[in-house]
Amino acid sequence: MHPSFKTLRLPVIAAPLFIISTPRLVIAQCKAGIVGSMPALNARPAELLDDWLAEITEALAAHDRANPESPAAPYAINQIVHKSNDRLQRDMEVCARYKVPIVITSLGARPEINQAVHSWGGIVLHDVIDDRFARKAVEKGADGLVAVAAGAGGHAGTTSPFPLVQEIRRWFKGPLALSGAIASGNAILAAQAAGADFGYIGSAFIATEEARADDAYKQMIVESSSRDIVYSNLFTGVHGNYLRGSVVRAGLDPDALPHSEASQMNFGSDRVKPWKDIWGCGQGIGAIEQVLPTEALVARLQREYQSARERLSLETLVCI
Repeated sequence: MHPSFKTLRLPVIAAPLFIISTPRLVIAQCKAGIVGSMPALNARPAELLDDWLAEITEALAAHDRANPESPAAPYAINQIVHKSNDRLQRDMEVCARYKVPIVITSLGARPEINQAVHSWGGIVLHDVIDDRFARKAVEKGADGLVAVAAGAGGHAGTTSPFPLVQEIRRWFKGPLALSGAIASGNAILAAQAAGADFGYIGSAFIATEEARADDAYKQMIVESSSRDIVYSNLFTGVHGNYLRGSVVRAGLDPDALPHSEASQMNFGSDRVKPWKDIWGCGQGIGAIEQVLPTEALVARLQREYQSARERLSLETLVCI
């Protein structure tokens, strides 16, 4: 295991949630023993990122001083490295000042970004939807990968998690997280059994007290299941998974959404905004039965994970 992950108490990386993840959620995740993360772009205006990283750094340091026997897990900042992100250079300079331990890159792999993170001792995880993109990311200097499989919340691929991890593991031995419908301890263990090192969990953390999400969004996750997830590219031009109920609330028919390359669509007199009006969510939410504090959610995942490991160990002994 890479030294960056030595303080994890559960093999989980919390996905950076656009709009929703803030220092409050990240700090709670790290204190609970998993990698907490947030997009740099959630800090608006841009100057707020400096304050947020200071808050996270100070809170986790205080936790470690008070709890030397169970230090906090590291945190991660997500950077959109596509050329359309005109904040990237400024945000990377802020990350450098705080020596952010993990940077998760999306929408392109850029060697200069990876080199910058390495210069302050951090590591880079790059999210990919197939083996071809995985190879490109590693060739350009990424230390690890996030395999975004079918069923993941928000922008997601179409490949089943099993072949996706299998193809990457044929050649890549570094840190590998699996994203896609993981919302239980059993699913975390299944991700490891498939060959990943970590479960990468996003949607489950939307339904936590610390998440900056509309209460109606959280409740809709609690009341929904995999059958309530709609896969469409209408809202951003890139295919993603969304809550059926939020599509209906926006006055659209989730079973008759047109194909589109537009990044934002007009419907009648109202403008429907992705992420604000149309809520991203993954297929694993059937495991989410109530809105909980982050600490309680992680504790539930830990119990399920340990129980699943013990059950499999017992069944193996019985078979022998």
